[in-house]
Order: sequence, then structure tokens, then C-alpha cells
Amino acid sequence: MALQLWETLKEAITVYTGLSPATFFTVLALALAVYYVISGFFGSSDNHPRPRSVEEQMQPLPPPVQLGEITEEELKQYDGSDPKKPLLMAIKGQIYDISQSRMFYGPGGPYALFAGKDASRALAKMSFEDKDLTGDISGLGPFELDALQDWEYKFMSKYVKVGTIKKSVPVTDEAASAGEPAETKEADVSKPAEDGPSAHGAVETPPGAEANE
Repeated sequence: MALQLWETLKEAITVYTGLSPATFFTVLALALAVYYVISGFFGSSDNHPRPRSVEEQMQPLPPPVQLGEITEEELKQYDGSDPKKPLLMAIKGQIYDISQSRMFYGPGGPYALFAGKDASRALAKMSFEDKDLTGDISGLGPFELDALQDWEYKFMSKYVKVGTIKKSVPVTDEAASAGEPAETKEADVSKPAEDGPSAHGAVETPPGAEANE
């Protein structure tokens, strides 16, 4: 029965299309392939669910918030680990909002280790070592300083500055030792006053007073 249907179908294809069955099915397969390719280019993408990460990236970013002067420890809170907080990074003590480049500086990005830090030294040396993730640029060569300057110009033109890093002033012993000279002088002044009466009394004793008594 199936064989008879197949023979009838082949005869119908030859009569109505003028093509052999093999040629007919080849043309049909090519037509379907072209249809799917074209529909993929021009079809609506609303029926295809978008990845969540892409939808989040397409959401408008909130305006940058000015933080003023903060410490390096406080800057670490803006390393991208909390998606509700802006993504921040500092160069030469100046803090920039780099939230628009989260795919590069956010978690999983190629420069994620720079976020939440002053990475001036690392950028100047193009280093990814933890020891260079600091704002200390002492000892850098002229070429490294030029590279850092280029990075700073790039950040100034692309990102919004939102604050500065508070510089910690080291506590020295000068303040503690500042009061010592004054105390010493007071002690030196008061000492003769204490010794004066006894010395004065010894001088005023008339010679031979004991003999007269």
C-alpha cells in the first residue's frame, strides 16, 4: 500500500511540476532553509526571551551621586559586589563613576580587580598584581607616568568624577614632644624659686651669732 502511494506521488510530482522526485524534494528543502534564514533576520525578537544580564545592562543607569571625600576603605564598598551601588574607581586620588562600563570593571570583567580601589600604580605599569593596586606612584619612570596620564585623561573625558580619596596623615611624635620644652622651662624656673629661701637664709646668718647668744 505504501509503495503504491509512493509511486502515485512520484507520478504526480512529475506531471504537475515537470521535475523528478529527487529534484523536487531538493528544491523544497532549499526553499525551507532560505525561509528560516530570512525569518531569523527579519522576524520579531519579542518571542525570544532575553538573558537577564542583557536586560539589566539595557536599563538606564541612575545619575552619578557625589560622595565628596571618602577613605580608601569606604571606596572598597563600590567594587561592584553590590549591584545596587555604583561602580567606582580612583586614579591619582580622584574617584570616578564607571558604572557604564560594568562589563569591563564589574565582577567577572577583565579589569574587575581595579574597581573599588585607587589603581594608579597598576594602570601606570599595566600590572594585575595585588601589590600594585595602590595609589602610590612614587618611583615610577617617565614612560609609566605618561601612561598613567593617558588613563587619567581617558577617565576625565568618559566618566563623571564623584569624589576624592581622603589622605591619611601619619601620626608622629612631634606633637607629643612639642610640650616637653615648655614643661622643662617651667621646671627650671620654679626650681631656683624653691631653693632661693634656704640659700638666702644661709647668707643672712650673721657671723658669731651663736657666740653672742
